Amino acid sequence: MTSPLILIAGPCVIESRSFAIDVAKELKSQLSGLPIEFYFKASYDKANRSSGKSFRGPGMLEGLKVLGDIRESLKVPTLTDFHETADAEAVSEVVDVLQVPAFLCRQTDLVLKAAEVCLKMNRKLNIKKGQFLAPWDAKNIVTKVQSVLQEGSSTRALSDFLWMTERGVSFGYNRLVVDMISFQILKGLGARAIYDATHSIQLPGAAPGGEATGGERKYLETLSRAAVAAGAEGVFMEVHPDPASAKSDGPNAFPLHRVRGFVEQLVRIYQLAGSLPPVLQREDLS
Repeated sequence: MTSPLILIAGPCVIESRSFAIDVAKELKSQLSGLPIEFYFKASYDKANRSSGKSFRGPGMLEGLKVLGDIRESLKVPTLTDFHETADAEAVSEVVDVLQVPAFLCRQTDLVLKAAEVCLKMNRKLNIKKGQFLAPWDAKNIVTKVQSVLQEGSSTRALSDFLWMTERGVSFGYNRLVVDMISFQILKGLGARAIYDATHSIQLPGAAPGGEATGGERKYLETLSRAAVAAGAEGVFMEVHPDPASAKSDGPNAFPLHRVRGFVEQLVRIYQLAGSLPPVLQREDLS
């Protein structure tokens, strides 16, 4: 039986305590009853910004308090990213999924520490594949994670432990392109394959003045549907009640009030794709 579609959704950054809690409540309400595995996401520190003047969030201590309250009071699983090995333990005590940012996916110490902590705390690990890597080059990242499982004599299946999120590859300046074959390749490495609906439509540094990221929200739904049909087992999607006023990634954020209808579409596609015969292998085509 096909596992439920994974949905990682929430604002790019914790803009305030009340804001994050309100968005989490609305998402929980909209998604109620859908056959999905939902995780609320939000960053406590957007360390990678185009400009040093950009809003970064409340910081780790306050941000983790907010995420912890959402997890405990709303009974909603949570996900957030971290950037330093020293932060992994504290973050793992609060969230259900630790996330390694795309630009840091080849940082060996960070990946190993994340895997060690997730194994110890029975968490899941989501590693965003960098936009500078081909899908097959993610094998080296998976091997690092596998080494931790082996050293810990873990019986956990890799697919139950590790997610890999595809955001595309840099194509010239200010453009990302997603190779839909990537999802089959990532799953072939043993990880669960997630599509990053938000960051794959970014136009990095393309906002006026080059001090912020632009984006093409109008393509988010089409590409998400294509990704799920192509084998993605989940969708990562940043949402906001008013994208135009978002403090981070507004041009790529999906309108909060439209989430349920869109996710219903994705679930239908996911269920249909899961009911089809297995993908033909190379030897089957000869």
